[in-house]
Amino acid sequence: MPEQLDVAVDGVTLRVRVWPAVDAARRPVVLLPATGETAEDWDGIASSLHPSRTVYAVSLRGHGSSDWPGHYSIHAMADDVTGLLMQLDDRPVDLVGHSLGGLVACAIASAHPELVHRLVLEDVGVPHARPAAAPPRPPGALPFDWRVVEQVRPEIDDPDPRWADVVARIAAPTLVIAGGPSSPVPQEHVAELVRTVPDGRLVTVEAGHLVHARRPEEFTRHVLTFLDA
Repeated sequence: MPEQLDVAVDGVTLRVRVWPAVDAARRPVVLLPATGETAEDWDGIASSLHPSRTVYAVSLRGHGSSDWPGHYSIHAMADDVTGLLMQLDDRPVDLVGHSLGGLVACAIASAHPELVHRLVLEDVGVPHARPAAAPPRPPGALPFDWRVVEQVRPEIDDPDPRWADVVARIAAPTLVIAGGPSSPVPQEHVAELVRTVPDGRLVTVEAGHLVHARRPEEFTRHVLTFLDA
């Protein structure tokens, strides 16, 4: 079972699930989930990664047992995780992000290259403007603050035009695992990200947007091959 760790960063406490490695010689891996998902979403993948490295799965602000401060943006989440990384290890980490977590990971790797050794993005493309269509709130209690959707979705529907420049400044070798044509993420935008990042490579797993959930063994194999290269 993973350990639970609460880390305070500039007034926000993040809940982190930790799988300590038996042999911690390899760099730690930090996993960032998608909108609405918590650190627990990574349990299966973390269990496969941790025998050879320490794994940290993070619940972003507004999710799970992390603080729900009411203010949400990709920039704020990136600042939170940047502060977290500075406390976790004195080495650059291998950073893995899915969907929103992948955009957060891109922002961190671009602004703080000293913190990220290798970057893995699950079905993430360069953001482009799209028709705004905020989803309705599901009924009942949620494991995350619905204001995350209300505040972050507009950033994704009408993105900052400088996103391509952010991606172009990523120094870490980057693997993008695309979900294929059944994903709602335009795959041409995923390919654009791979072309834009200075050291990028692309693999496609025909699983839609939830690659690590639907094809965990294949996802893990691609991640470990890349991280161990």
